[in-house]
Amino acid sequence: MIKLPGVRRLLPSDARPARPRAAGGAGDDYGARAEPDWRTIDWQAHLGQIEVGGARVNYVDLPAAAGAAAGELPVVLVHGLDGCWQNWLETLPRMALGRRAIALDLPGFGASERPEEISIPGFAACVEELCAQLDTGPVAVVGNSMGGFVSAELAISAPDRVERLVLVSPAGLSTGVVARRPAVGLARVMGAITQSVTAATLSRSAIVRPQLRHLMLGYVFRHPTRLAPDLMYEQVQRAGSPAFMAALDAIFDWDFRDRLPEIRCPTLIIWGRDDMVISVEDADGYEDAIPGARQLVLEDTGHVPQLERPQTFNELLFDFLAERGGLEAAA
Repeated sequence: MIKLPGVRRLLPSDARPARPRAAGGAGDDYGARAEPDWRTIDWQAHLGQIEVGGARVNYVDLPAAAGAAAGELPVVLVHGLDGCWQNWLETLPRMALGRRAIALDLPGFGASERPEEISIPGFAACVEELCAQLDTGPVAVVGNSMGGFVSAELAISAPDRVERLVLVSPAGLSTGVVARRPAVGLARVMGAITQSVTAATLSRSAIVRPQLRHLMLGYVFRHPTRLAPDLMYEQVQRAGSPAFMAALDAIFDWDFRDRLPEIRCPTLIIWGRDDMVISVEDADGYEDAIPGARQLVLEDTGHVPQLERPQTFNELLFDFLAERGGLEAAA
């Protein structure tokens, strides 16, 4: 059994909210727009839908830019709990400079229909089916939070599909510890409150107010006032999914810790030092459990590094995907 530090505490992380005035010291790359700018993309032209298990699944599929090297590994991006494909707005255009870039709305989230049953293996099977229907061949899979949990499960259950794996603040370790079961009730209460408040409060007009943005999103983002209001609106406009509570239960119900050593592809773990949703301590657990894995921790960063420090995140991701070789290259 994988040993995890700090599993007896009730709260998920020792990190605490940043004060609004601390945002000025977050560094030039915090909230800096990535290039190409996602606002220049005609996203509607790249949206599609497939059917998985009788439910419609929404996705975006950006082809590799003209002049990109042939044969580069496609990348599939998987969002977290109550997220949507727009969680990767700052990442998709950069990845498409060198390779095909795909992101989806997991079943029950974004514009995808809710299936009858929701589970981590079910989400992983959905990503596998998406890849099969889009004829991607082997891919690199990048997942944030619950999406990291799903991505790791996919790497275990479909090893021929996943050639490289990037876990960004993934769930799946401390969320599966039996000693933390009292935290399930707390998480459900917090989730219900977040759901109702987000749906009622975070309108387009409200999200432009820095103080309200910090109050409502400071649990997830370290310095939400540094992030562009239009980008933040894209993250919350579909929040409050009816599938939220079922997916939250699925996170706590699925335990794959003893199977993590089965992951055989090169794996990169990226975490924010000040993640309040899932403790950065879990990065050590993932690194120890997955052969050849390595971790990178971004200082003064919360739960969503790809949106908080997109330029830095994209370069780390791009460099990792460009590496040649297998586990020996990742070691």
